[in-house]
Formats: sequence, C-alpha cells, structure tokens
Amino acid sequence: MTEALRRHGDHVRLTVRLTPNGGRDAIDGWETGADGENHLKARVSDPPDKGKANKALVALIAKAAGVPKSAVSLVSGDTQRKKILRIEGDPEDTIVRLESAARR
Repeated sequence: MTEALRRHGDHVRLTVRLTPNGGRDAIDGWETGADGENHLKARVSDPPDKGKANKALVALIAKAAGVPKSAVSLVSGDTQRKKILRIEGDPEDTIVRLESAARR
C-alpha cells in the first residue's frame, strides 16, 4: 500500500493529482511528486469548470474502487490539482481494487 492510499477505520483516504481536459477518463498510476509525496495520477475529459472535473473524478474513482459515487467525497483540494478523497466502504476491498486499477 502506498502512502497516497491510507486506511482510516471504516474508510480510505486517497491523494490524487488530477489533470482536467485530459482527453479521456483514466487512472495513470502512482507517482512521486517534486515535494516527495506520493499520489495517484488521474485524468478526466471534463473541464475544471463549476466542479465538472471533480464530479468526473469522483465517478472515475468510485468505479475503480467498486463503490457507489455517493461513497466518494472530496475532503480537500476543490480548486487545486492535488486532491484528497474519502472513500467509504470496506477498506481492504477498496485498497485492493484501487491498487489494481493503478497498475493497469
């Protein structure tokens, strides 16, 4: 498990670096940023206009984690590229699914 994906009791916190207007919706794997912190790279085709890119990110992560969109919420980073998401559900299943999606 990477430090970008952290278990917190009944949920998981995930650090993501989002690229809006990315041409497609996809998870591009794990990356270590210039600050030395790990994050999941993701891209969505939606623009960063009125929360459209954030909504697309929530849908992308929910699908990858195998949870409903309502189980994924934005904790911080509403207008930044780096975001922290809270994913409700069984932490073990969520971690396995997200790590698998990041390797594809």
